[in-house]
Amino acid sequence: MQVRKLEIAGAVEFIPPVFPDHRGLFVAPFQEDAFVEAVGRPLRLAQTNHSVSRRGTVRGVHFSAVPPGQAKYIYCPQGALLDIVVDIRVGSPTFGRWEAVRLDSLDFHALYLAEGLGHAFVALEDDTLMTYLCSTGYRPASEHGINPLDPELGLPLPHDGLVLSDKDRNAPALREAEAAGLLPRYEDCVAWYERPAPGQD
Repeated sequence: MQVRKLEIAGAVEFIPPVFPDHRGLFVAPFQEDAFVEAVGRPLRLAQTNHSVSRRGTVRGVHFSAVPPGQAKYIYCPQGALLDIVVDIRVGSPTFGRWEAVRLDSLDFHALYLAEGLGHAFVALEDDTLMTYLCSTGYRPASEHGINPLDPELGLPLPHDGLVLSDKDRNAPALREAEAAGLLPRYEDCVAWYERPAPGQD
């Protein structure tokens, strides 16, 4: 497993080896040893999510209040998508910046996003599947969103043919969410990342 830490702290790309043969292929998109070495702690798994999206579908920018937030480990078992991490942690050196990673069913790259980071993606093909390993379960009161079409963010989305939910299309812009006190604070996120792992406190 190869690992690439993105410039946004708390975001890591994992690149597993893929083993094709006459039957098909085998790949292990998540490997705990590589994850712990890269992130410094194991991934607590509380929920798995599975979404299917048509080409042009945009989901996000989504995030959860910290603490506890929701860390995500994401890969694409079918189709292709552009996965986008957005630093929405107020006080972060990279606040307001984004990075994008292509995830698909050829190379099976995976992306980890620590708690407090915003997450969005756009499907590049019909019937694109996304699998999420989540550190916490769904908590409606803690879930928030930012409009992915916010021009200040300037996310790398196609200019036409986009499919969004009403909730995402009507979500506040980044600065509106900041003014409303919805965004996580960088110092709170760092404190959460540095807490002792279960069984070590």
